[in-house]
Amino acid sequence: MANSEKFTVSGSQLVEKIKQLIHEGNIRRVRLLHEGRVVLEIPLSIGAPVAAVGILAAPVLAAVAAFAALVTECTIEVEKIEKS
Repeated sequence: MANSEKFTVSGSQLVEKIKQLIHEGNIRRVRLLHEGRVVLEIPLSIGAPVAAVGILAAPVLAAVAAFAALVTECTIEVEKIEKS
């Protein structure tokens, strides 16, 4: 079963918050929303090692950083997997 959470962050906090969420490890998908529109969607493998996810996410985080420089505030929607 999956549940979702939303976080509103400033552009300067965006990359750090996404890194934090990726390292939690129980994330299925991260969506970046600005003014109600999906700007970027990052699908993450369930159960993938954190190091592997970190390496694969590096180019995505670079794109997120570029976007963060352009916005003052955005919303991160996270789809989490509940551990049984």
